[in-house]
Parts: sequence; structure tokens; C-alpha cells
Amino acid sequence: MTTFRQLLPLLLIGFLYTGSLAQTKPAAPLTIYVSKGGNDTNSGLSRSQAFRTIERAQKAVREQRAKGPLTNPVTVGIEAGDYFLDKPLVFTPDDSGTEQSPVTYTSLNGKVLIHGGRQIRGWKKYQGNIYTAELPEVKSGSWKFRQLYVNGSLRQRARIPNTGFKIVKGFPDGGSEVHYHTDCQRFEYAKGDLDPTWKNLDDVEVIVYHFWTDSHLPIQSLDTTTNIVTFKHKAGKVFTDDFSSNGARYVVENVFEGLDQPGEWYLDRKAGTLYYIPLPGEDLTKAEVIAPVTEKFITLEGDLQNRKYVQHLNFKGLDFMYTNWDLPPGNSNDNQGSASVPASISLSGVRHTTFTNCTVRNIGTFAFEIGSGSSDNAFTHNEISHLAAGGFRINGGTVSDSPLLRTGHNTISDNDIHHYGEVFPSAVGILLMHTFGNKISHNNINNGWYTGISIGWSWGYQPSISRDNIIEYNHIHTIGQGLLSDMGAIYTLGLSPGTVLRNNLIHDVDANHYGGWGIYNDEGSSHILVENNIVYNTKFAGYNIHYAKEITVRNNIFALGRLEQLSRSRQEPHRSVFFENNIIYWREGELLSKNWEDKPYTYYVRPIGDKGTQEFASTFDMDWNIYYNPSQSIDKVTFNKKNWQQWHTMGKDQHSLYIDPFFEDIAKYDFRLKEGSPAFGLGFRPIDMSTVGPRKRNQ
Repeated sequence: MTTFRQLLPLLLIGFLYTGSLAQTKPAAPLTIYVSKGGNDTNSGLSRSQAFRTIERAQKAVREQRAKGPLTNPVTVGIEAGDYFLDKPLVFTPDDSGTEQSPVTYTSLNGKVLIHGGRQIRGWKKYQGNIYTAELPEVKSGSWKFRQLYVNGSLRQRARIPNTGFKIVKGFPDGGSEVHYHTDCQRFEYAKGDLDPTWKNLDDVEVIVYHFWTDSHLPIQSLDTTTNIVTFKHKAGKVFTDDFSSNGARYVVENVFEGLDQPGEWYLDRKAGTLYYIPLPGEDLTKAEVIAPVTEKFITLEGDLQNRKYVQHLNFKGLDFMYTNWDLPPGNSNDNQGSASVPASISLSGVRHTTFTNCTVRNIGTFAFEIGSGSSDNAFTHNEISHLAAGGFRINGGTVSDSPLLRTGHNTISDNDIHHYGEVFPSAVGILLMHTFGNKISHNNINNGWYTGISIGWSWGYQPSISRDNIIEYNHIHTIGQGLLSDMGAIYTLGLSPGTVLRNNLIHDVDANHYGGWGIYNDEGSSHILVENNIVYNTKFAGYNIHYAKEITVRNNIFALGRLEQLSRSRQEPHRSVFFENNIIYWREGELLSKNWEDKPYTYYVRPIGDKGTQEFASTFDMDWNIYYNPSQSIDKVTFNKKNWQQWHTMGKDQHSLYIDPFFEDIAKYDFRLKEGSPAFGLGFRPIDMSTVGPRKRNQ
């Protein structure tokens, strides 16, 4: 018979166990409500007591934290509607959640638009088809904007010419005879192309497209005797059309005399008058005309010096539209990738923060900047479009900075990034500068004027923070579009050990004079793995090296380059690339362009004898590849000006084949390999593109 004394230990264990369960049971989440019909004097704890502004809800979260550490998740639930900002929302460590109790800002029941613009009303007929609106804030100097949106779409500042370009005629500060990085402040224009009688001449902007930059230059003066225009500040490059001796292309914007086409507008800042020519069918009494006001939507600022971070914040299902920014005096936007342009949502000293299922549209800058000391943040399933600059910039401390300033291990995945670079076309879709360990995957990047994804920010073979970045399953297409040069769908720069570019689908890359490449290993790119990518329909090579060291390029398909298929600029005393198990298919253009020669060099390999050096001949290795041009027999194909046998004599492609790889349907760009493809006999592995681009979001 069991006694009470015998049962007592079991009862105590059961009591302690159930007590432990009670202590670990998650606390009920707290919801703070925001509604356009609310009031900031309410409690915010129910829909009927909702706050009116997000700022007040943010303050309420801080009030909760002031009572002690958060013990339950907090949701700021925002009812559908437009929420106008005249200044950015600023989040500090005081706004943070915890891993168990994050703070989430989210839409409750429909579209929540966080709005940085102002609607313009009071339109009056001016003359002909031109309408005007008076803006006292512009006249007083408190408001200036360079973008205008009608019914959600960007309109063109009045420009000359309406299509195409003007051409620089002469180079008083130097042309092709000087270094291309020479600062220049003047050029000679063709007579009549610029006019000193233009209204508000000092507000007129010349935009020059040269090399890989767009220089934005306000006019200081015009000399009608010499036809020399002098700008208020310098451009960072000469005014030639890239490395040619021809003049660069340019347009003139914000010129009243160019207001002659439907959809164009002009802002007279001195008079405070906005002029606009409606498109056919646009009724300005009904149209939504928006000009941007605020520079940013959100700033998240940690205290890196004291290691206090903004963390465990989530932003879900929010829409952001309209920000206002212009180049400051002296900045002509000559930094590569428009890197001096800020972002509408910026992070520094931020950890474990997410932006999910949001949209960012119609903004005057980059969308996101992930700055110093920010790590383990995720940006997923967002639509980011119609951007003055790029989608994302990730940048932090350099090798000489404190490790506290370094930025890495962030995720950018499953986003749709399109129509970027609309004002600053040299901007990049995703720009990774001094940063490491990031995962850039399953994004759709298209309709930009420059590079899709750029990795690295140290030129040459110097130490670099950039390493271990994974770039995979991205769909990058319809970029470059013939405007700028020296760009690629994926661009790398400098030492980058552990960086991998794999399973990316790249096509339709165009450029101006040179450099519409697919994958582009630029200055000092080193120790990168490039595998399982499909690249086709590029103006220049599907794969290009400027100068690089020990890049592994394997199991890729490079097809249908227009002018060239593979290119390498420099021969250096080391191996630039190990190129194997690739398929190169083309119908036109050169197979191997530029410099694919070898030159003996001495290289330290391992201690052997007294010197530990050996002499090598190969500066690149190529083997186990398939080459095929359906319109040329092997005896008509040249490999760097050599025939197939001479190429073999150099030690190249000893086991490679010139043979049809048997794609499923090349006419439809279906690069799957049919059963029995000779590529399989060389060890080629099928490339799975079934999940490339954004994946469906799990609810």
C-alpha cells in the first residue's frame, strides 16, 4: 500500500514541473493601435482608443520599456491609410525589443502608406497647354524639389533635347590627352546648344554621361564668344565619350525654354511657380500631383561607441513613397555607383531587425542603407521600385577601423528591385562596399541603367573587409540599356576570399561604348568562386576579367554575347582564373577578346631548395570546356588569334570539345541540357534555375 509519505516526492516534482510550465508560458502580446481617425491623447490600447500618429505609438513603446525589460512581444498595429511625414521617424536603442519580445510595426487591415510628399493643388491655365501652381514655400526658399509625380508616376523635368543628347564639342580643361580622372569644370559647346538668355540660368543643370558616371553640373556662366560653359563645381572626369576623343553626351534639365512636351514640368524657385504640361487625358482638378518634402522615412541609430544597439525591430507590410533629396553644392555625383547618395531608410548600429513585405517607391535616393556596425538584419519579400538611385547599399568600417564599426551577416533576399537609377543612373541595384558575410539571394533586379549587384570597395590587391559574401539565385536582366559604360550584371572588386557567385540568371545587359558584361571581375578581384550561372544576351562578354587573381569559374553557361564571349584585359605574374567545365555558345562576335597570352614568371610556391620559387608559364588555366558556334566549323574559329591546335600547344583546353551542347531550346533561351549532351561526359552538372528570383512568401 502506497503511503502519503511515499507519494509526497512525486507530488512535489509534479508541482514544480507545472509551476515551471506556468513560468515559461509566453505572455500575451501587447498591441498598440494607430488610426487616421485616432487621437494622440488616447490610450492606444484598442481600436476605439487608437493613436493618430506613428510617432505617438513609438513613444508608447518607449513608455512600456521604461517600466522594465519587455516581457511580451509588442505590435504597433497601423490601420489602413496615408500617414504623412515632414521629418523622419528616428529609432534609437530605447525603441528596441528583445529576442523573445520583439517590437513589430505592421499594417492591420490594408495599405498603410508612409508618405513623404505634399499634394499640389490650385492649378490654373497659364498659356497654351501649360498650367501653373503657386508654391509660397518654394518662393521663401524653404522648399525645393527635383521630382514631380502625377498619379504615382514620375514626370520629366523640362529638358533639352527631348530625346537623344547634345555632344560636347571641345575640351579646354583637357580631353583624351590627359588622364581620364582629371577634374574638369568647363567644356566647349556647339553654337546654339546653350543659351545665356535662358530663364534662371543658375538653376539650369547640365547632366553629362561619360565613362561609368553621370555628372550633374549647375551652370555658372556662358561665354558666347568662345562657346565655353563654366560650371559651379568640377566633374571628376574629362568630358570625352569614355576613352575616345569624341565629346561626351549630355542633356540640359530644369530649363524653362525646354518646357514643350506633355509630361514635362519646370520649377521657378525665385517666383515660387510650378509649371506643368499635362499628358493627354490628365485632368489637374482630379489628378494627384505630388512633390516630395521629407528627405528620409526612417533612421535607426545605435550608439556604437557604448555598444548600445537598435535591435529586434520588425517592419511588415508597410508602403513608403516620396522622399526629397538633391546633390549638395560641390557634389557632381562622380562617385562610382552613386555612392554619395544617401538612403530613405538608413541603419547604423542595428541588429536583428527586419523589413518584410514592404514597398519603397518614388524616392529621391537609395531605398536602404545598412551602415556601420549593423549585422544580422534581414530585408525580404519587398518591392523596391522607381528609385532616383539604387535599392540597397551595405557599408561599414574598413580594415583600419574598429571592429565595432564593421558591417556584415545581413540578408537581402526575395526582393523585386526595378526601375532604379531614374535620376542618378550610375546607381547600383545592390551595392556592397566594406562588408562581409552577407547573403544576397533570390532577388529580381531589372530596368536599371548600371550594375545590378556590386561587391567590394578596395581597388587592387590590398587588404579588404569584403569577403564571404554569397550571391545566389538572383535574376538580373535589362540593365545598362546603352547609357553608361564599364558595368556588369554582377561586378566584383578587390580581395574577396570566400565570396561565391552561383546559380544567378543574367541576361540582356547593354552599355554605351564598352563594358556591358555579364559577370565582371574588376581591379584585384581575388579568390572568388563563380559557378552554376547562366549568362546570355550581353553586348560584350558574358564573363570578363580586368585584372584578377585565382578566380575559379566552373560549370557556367555563357551564351550569345554580341561582340565578344570571354575577355581578359591584363596579363599578370600569377594565375588570374581557373576556367573549367563551362559551356560557351555564340553566333557572332569574338570568342576570346583582349589579352589571353601567357608570359613566364617566377612564383613562390613552397620551400624548395634555397629559393622556394618555381618558374611558371600559365597565367590562366582552361580545360574541360565546351565551345560551339553553329555557323562556324572548328577550323574557322580562333582562340586568341590561334587555331585549335596552336591553342592546345599552349596547354589550354586539352580535354575540351568543340561540339553542340544540345540545349533544350536555344530559340527560347532554355539552356537545360538534353539527355545525351556531351557536356555530361566532361563532368558538367545540370544548373537548376527553377527557384531563381523571388520565392513565394510563407504566411
